[in-house]
Amino acid sequence: MTTDPTLPEHGLNRADVLASARAVLSTEAQSIAALSERLDDQFVESVAQVLACQGHVIVTGMGKSGHIAHKVAATLASTGTPAFFVHPAEASHGDLGMIRRDDLMVAFSNSGETEEILRLLPIIKRMGIGLIAITGQPQSSLATHADLHLNVSVDKEACPLGLAPTASTSAQLAMGDALALAVAQARGFTHDDFARSHPGGSLGRRLLVTIEDIMHSEDDLPRVSDEASAAQAIVEMTRCRLGMCAVTHGEGKIVGVITDGDLRRHIDQIQDIHTLPAHEIMTKNPQTITHDQLAVHAVDLMQTRRIQGLLVTDQNGQLIGALNFQDLLQAGVV
Repeated sequence: MTTDPTLPEHGLNRADVLASARAVLSTEAQSIAALSERLDDQFVESVAQVLACQGHVIVTGMGKSGHIAHKVAATLASTGTPAFFVHPAEASHGDLGMIRRDDLMVAFSNSGETEEILRLLPIIKRMGIGLIAITGQPQSSLATHADLHLNVSVDKEACPLGLAPTASTSAQLAMGDALALAVAQARGFTHDDFARSHPGGSLGRRLLVTIEDIMHSEDDLPRVSDEASAAQAIVEMTRCRLGMCAVTHGEGKIVGVITDGDLRRHIDQIQDIHTLPAHEIMTKNPQTITHDQLAVHAVDLMQTRRIQGLLVTDQNGQLIGALNFQDLLQAGVV
């Protein structure tokens, strides 16, 4: 990064650019921080209303507030609350047919005087639909006609001209997220619930793929008995190509593991690998993981212990599989 205070090719002063950006971030951070002091029983009752909703949460907003409403509707839906966005202008031209009497509406408007939203109020009131307003003007028409109001007013916008919605939209988004996640927590929304609503892409793989899905088992599981020689263990490691071999006693009790690293550490002691017992070069009490855990837990375990492979057991501690870091990479959970 250049230390020159000026960027003549762009006509920019580096110090001024960074100062401007920091001022924006500071203003928006302060606006969001102020919201926590403003939370009261209206917020608690809003959470209760969303939880009690038997239909969908209809989220609406116009302009920049509409973009925020879109995102909050998506957050609600992905955390266990059926929700979707309705454009307020389109609602008056047919989209009101998407709304039912057992729904609940959450309306975003910084001014609280958005004409397209106010036009909907008589209709949703006649339908008996509850209304939560999120505005920056507690005395506005939308706020006073709503059943519940969440105040997201800001002292100033981050825009140097004080015109572009910046701090106000950040505050709206933060309040919407707070509402959605407070509802999710009250609902008892779990990791498994989140996984079911996000089955696609890398996030879905991280939340759904289990150790059993990717482990090597049966004939692909490298293992020798505790009476085997080091040579037999090396042959087994080479056959399965996992960089390790389990050492077991009896039907499947794990007594150790031999890895590539163990072979390197004992290379000076190995004179005859055909007579050297495998148990003399193995690592005792190796790290294991049960087959029913999520694969991401294996990632954390390997990184914490700085190891490249894991032996997999059933609930009784018996060896049933093995996997290495390459398996996790191929499964897309890393």
